[in-house]
Amino acid sequence: MREERYEKFNPEDVHDPHASKDDGFQAALSRRKWLGLMGAGGALAALGGFDTLGSDGPRRRASSQEVQQAEVPGKPGMIIHNSRPINGEFPPHLLADDVTPSSRHFVRNNGQVPERARNQDPQGWTLTIDGEVDRTLELTLADLKRMPSVTMALMIECGGNGRGLFDPAVRGNQWRRGAVGCSEWTGVRLRDVLQQAGLKPSAIYTAHYGEDAPLGAAAPFSRGIPIDKAMNENTIIAYQMNGADLPALNGYPVRLVVPGWIGSCSQKWLTRIWVRDVVHDSDKMSGYSYRVPAYPVAPGTRPPESDMLIATSWVIKSLINTPAAESHFAAGEEIGVIGHAWAGENQVSRVLVSTDHGMSWNEAELSPPANKYAWYRWESRVVLPGKGYYEIWARAFDDVGSAQPLIQPWNPRGYLGNVVHRVPVLIGF
Repeated sequence: MREERYEKFNPEDVHDPHASKDDGFQAALSRRKWLGLMGAGGALAALGGFDTLGSDGPRRRASSQEVQQAEVPGKPGMIIHNSRPINGEFPPHLLADDVTPSSRHFVRNNGQVPERARNQDPQGWTLTIDGEVDRTLELTLADLKRMPSVTMALMIECGGNGRGLFDPAVRGNQWRRGAVGCSEWTGVRLRDVLQQAGLKPSAIYTAHYGEDAPLGAAAPFSRGIPIDKAMNENTIIAYQMNGADLPALNGYPVRLVVPGWIGSCSQKWLTRIWVRDVVHDSDKMSGYSYRVPAYPVAPGTRPPESDMLIATSWVIKSLINTPAAESHFAAGEEIGVIGHAWAGENQVSRVLVSTDHGMSWNEAELSPPANKYAWYRWESRVVLPGKGYYEIWARAFDDVGSAQPLIQPWNPRGYLGNVVHRVPVLIGF
C-alpha cells in the first residue's frame, strides 16, 4: 500500500481565504482586471505567470512552483492542477461549511470558459430542448426564471476526486480529496422543462452540450443521463449558486446539477439538451472515459473496453474537515473531529473514527442532511494521551451495507476513489 502523502496547507504558499473578509474578487484581483486578463487570453502574471483561460495554445499542467504562486480570482486558496483548462480543488479543512461557499467550490473544466461567462452577460443565451420530444423548445434565461423554482443544497463531486491516491498511479488530474462541494443551488427542475417539451415514448437518454469551446482538436465536451435520472425531482437546471448568479468558473449563466452522480453529468454553461432514443455515445461516454470496470481488476491492468461500464452514482465516502493535517495538540487535550459524509443514491448510516490505525473504532454523531443529496455532518471527540505522531481515520457506511475501503480498489482512470480519509496530528511537540 502506497503511503498517503499528507500536504499541510500553508497560507504563505497559497493565499489564505481567512485572511480577507471579502470572499469574492477583492480577495484577488478587481473584476475589471480579471475580465481583461481572461478576455486577452494572455499570461496571468498576477496568478502565477501561466495562461489559464486563453484561446490558443496546448493543454498545460501547472508546475508545483506555479501552484504555490497561483491564485484564481474568486477562488482564493484553490490548489491548481491545470492551467489550461483550469482545474483546482481545496484542502479538506477549507470545506467544513455545511453549505460550500462559491469561493471554495472546486473547478473542473474540460475546455475554455465562454466569453459570455467571463463577461457575466446573458444577452443572446438560449437553451434548446430537442430530439425525442413532441415540440422543440428554445428558452431564454427569463423563460426559466418564470417557471416554478426550487432551492436545494446539492453535492457535486468530480468523478476523479481521489485519483491522486491510486496505486499504481493513473493519468489525469491528480485530485486529492477536495474536488467536491455541497452548495445551495436555485433553478428549475429538469423534469418540468422536459414535460413542457413532451417526451416521446422513444426517449431513453439525454445528451448535454455547453458553450465552452474545446481545446485543440478535442470534441466538444458532452455527457448525458438516463431519462429516469433526468426526471428525478432533485435534478435541476440551475441559474443561481448560494443566492447569486453562477460564477464564471462554475457555469454562468446556467448549468445542470445532477446530484449524487459524478460531476461530469452536471454540464456547465448549458445550451442544449438533446433527448435521444439511445444511450448517449459521445467521446466522454465511451471507451475508458468516465467508465469503470464491470468487475474488480488487478492494479495496473486494463480490461477490454467491452467490460467497462458508465460511471454514474458516487459510492459511500467521508471527509475529515477538522482538524487540519499536521495540527499540533497538547498531550491529553480533547480534539474535536468534524467532517462530512455522503453516499450517492444511498443514505449514510454511520461514520466510525479510529486513532490507532483501524485496530479499534468509535461511532461518530451523525446529523441528517439538509435534503436528499446534501452531505451529512458528523462529529466525534478524541483524546491522544502521549507525545508522538498519530492519525485520525474516518470510515463511513451506507444503508445497503457498503463501507469505505481501507485500501483503494484500482481502476484504469482513477474514478470513484473513496478510500478512508487519514489525517495526521502531532501531540506534545
